Amino acid sequence: MTDFSTSLNKPDPQSRQWAMFCHLAAFAGLFVPFGNLIGPLILWQLKKESDPFVDAQGKEALNFQITVSIAAVICFMLVFVVIGIPLLMLIGIGALVLIIIAAVKASDGLDYRYPFTWRPLK
Repeated sequence: MTDFSTSLNKPDPQSRQWAMFCHLAAFAGLFVPFGNLIGPLILWQLKKESDPFVDAQGKEALNFQITVSIAAVICFMLVFVVIGIPLLMLIGIGALVLIIIAAVKASDGLDYRYPFTWRPLK
């Protein structure tokens, strides 16, 4: 994990803004099916070459959304044994809070790592 906040190469305001957008793009899932995956993927693919900070935060946002999607599918299957509904609500609230925290940290130029995240993209 690189700490961009203390390095001499602190991200410029435009890079911080794009990194923040990579995290916030997950809210596209509220309007488009699989938008929580497609939004961060598109932004990361478009801007990953522009700055290492945007690349790192875009991968982190996408990895988190992959993890949330897998957990949501598992919870949906558990709906039939009743426990899936409260777990799905818990995942939704947790994802909302963590996305907002990540966006604020990225906006400040800090390298944010989501907790409990599977990271298939290195």
